[in-house]
Amino acid sequence: MSEVSNQRSAPFWHHEHRGEPRWPVALVVLFVNLLQFALPNNLNIAFPKLVFGVEATLLVALMVVNPRHIASEDKLPRQISLALVGVMSIANLSSVAKLISALLDGGVTDAKHLLTVGGSIWITNVVVFALWYWEFDRGGPAARANAKKHIPDFMFPQMSDPDLSAPHWAANFFDYLYISFTNSSAFSPTDVLPLTRWAKALMLVQSLTSLVVVALVIARAVNILH
Repeated sequence: MSEVSNQRSAPFWHHEHRGEPRWPVALVVLFVNLLQFALPNNLNIAFPKLVFGVEATLLVALMVVNPRHIASEDKLPRQISLALVGVMSIANLSSVAKLISALLDGGVTDAKHLLTVGGSIWITNVVVFALWYWEFDRGGPAARANAKKHIPDFMFPQMSDPDLSAPHWAANFFDYLYISFTNSSAFSPTDVLPLTRWAKALMLVQSLTSLVVVALVIARAVNILH
């Protein structure tokens, strides 16, 4: 009876793996940090140089304590990583709020500038939510590498049928970036389903934020051009 139970509790996709390399995620984070820093002052968080310095310091610290494959479950790298995503989220939330305020007040008069800035904030929003999905699905990248939790927060197509996945398939950051991009552009899940309440709540917030930003930016741009 226990053997049957163990078999049921260990789906085919639940296995240990080497862990993701750190550098692709670090490059994406650095790119977004630069996008945030380049925003005009009226749409940026207060003290943008300080915030960028904090983000850069946390990113360097993360690369120092865990530079290669993300498989160690030490608390320090995860705490630094979550702090970094938290700072990025606060900065982007501030930019979204200021952009919405500027659009509602009619303070933006250059359509090209509006589309550029709005696109930058939208891309940042996509990456920030991708990082949250990546950090918390089944306990985070290190926990997934060590096969700690077999109950998923997101159900990928490869997890539904072994014939759909390569041997030893495992979700990596790009998969969560894809989830975030499609959720921001389609305003709903596509081929990857959120299973837990926190995942559904995050996707709801992301869809709502993206919908408001895109609708207001496009409406204002059209109004300016006419």
